[in-house]
Amino acid sequence: MKDHTSAPDDVFDVVVIGGGVVGCALARRFALEGASVVLLERAADILDGASKGNSAILHTGFDAPPGSLEAACIAEGYRDYLDIHDRLGLPVIRSGAMVIAWTAEQDDKLPDLMAQARENGVTDVEALTREETLAAEPHLSPALKASFRVPGEFLIDAWSAPLAYLLQAMEHGGQVIRRCEVRGGTRQGDVWALDTTRGAISGRLVINAAGLRGDLVDEALLGRRDFNVTPRKGQFIVYDKPAAALAGHILLPVPTAITKGVVLCRTAWGNLLVGPTAEDQEDRDRAGLDHDTLDALRIRGEEILPALRDHDITAVYAGLRPATEFKDYQIRLHDEGRYVTVGGIRSTGLSGALGIAAHVVRMAREAGHGWSAPSRIHWPRVPNISTAAPRDCESAGNGGIVCHCEQVTRREIERALSGPLPAQSLAGLKRRTRVTMGRCQGFHCSGPLATMTEGAFDTPMAERA
Repeated sequence: MKDHTSAPDDVFDVVVIGGGVVGCALARRFALEGASVVLLERAADILDGASKGNSAILHTGFDAPPGSLEAACIAEGYRDYLDIHDRLGLPVIRSGAMVIAWTAEQDDKLPDLMAQARENGVTDVEALTREETLAAEPHLSPALKASFRVPGEFLIDAWSAPLAYLLQAMEHGGQVIRRCEVRGGTRQGDVWALDTTRGAISGRLVINAAGLRGDLVDEALLGRRDFNVTPRKGQFIVYDKPAAALAGHILLPVPTAITKGVVLCRTAWGNLLVGPTAEDQEDRDRAGLDHDTLDALRIRGEEILPALRDHDITAVYAGLRPATEFKDYQIRLHDEGRYVTVGGIRSTGLSGALGIAAHVVRMAREAGHGWSAPSRIHWPRVPNISTAAPRDCESAGNGGIVCHCEQVTRREIERALSGPLPAQSLAGLKRRTRVTMGRCQGFHCSGPLATMTEGAFDTPMAERA
């Protein structure tokens, strides 16, 4: 059940390339099917690519293209998440969403968007007048025209969910190899032999869930690419916790052909989030922050919720999503059923991940792969770091609070640095505990944290620039 420090010699039933939310969901589902699974992640920790920066919303898929694979996977993933979240200790905060029209042109689009939602099976949408919208969300700018409500949208913990998926995979024999980049590979008979930075790894079915590098992995292994990833940067602003009282619903704009637009919503950790932007770039690794863009984002947020002008900003961050020239997911079976590409999972990967995993399992079985499911399913529970349930700081024997802004205890940090999948970078530790992510951004807790993490990371905290 532990993270390998060297590549094993086994021939795995399934090799998953990529430790984002989709890769973790795939590893979980195949392990629960009874397959021997290994997940390969090029970074020091999971969720280090596109999955590290998102809006943390469980989406109904009401605005997905009807009849698309994306719409089907989101619908199935949404149902599966609500079915399993409690057994894994994952929070669900019901908020609902409002799609708001700010212009007459946007107002004209609302009926078609509601019809699209119903076509996607989201039948409980409800039209609201300007007055009804303001009664439900009194802090909104009175400049709005109208809206409609989507009651089934939820706020969730975007980092604990994939961690739980992977831990459940490991409970059923799944393995993880981090710092493991796939450089190439060949198939001999029914077995792929992958060349990685951690040695040769063999598997009967290879699944490319490499996200921002999905097209590059296809080219390295298949000798071609069927799509091209264009990293799309999204910048976000996180307001201090008192600002969360300004919005009960997830506040959505009328989407455009390019982007779903700027969202304002509470987070599962008690802040208020504004973002993302949508900026195409070439760099697949770095999502730099731009002062002018963030300033424009702040202004837009204050236009929607004018009272934001009286609240402090806690943090800003940026993430990349793997956009392609296609609007739909790019999930394809190749190589006589021995290779699956799972690409083009843009902004809905968190909501669609469990549905994507179920879809790929069905593809694999139809291609002739088969396994025997375990007789007993184990349900590991991840520690709660959200506002939806009691925190460790409320329990005895927690060793005291290390990060006061986010109420992170010594025991939480120690647990995250141990166990079957220990954090191996500061970023990984943040995503497991939220340490240093509060108002002071680590100013007060970095000293004791550096001592606690000594020897745990490739780059010690004291040596970070």
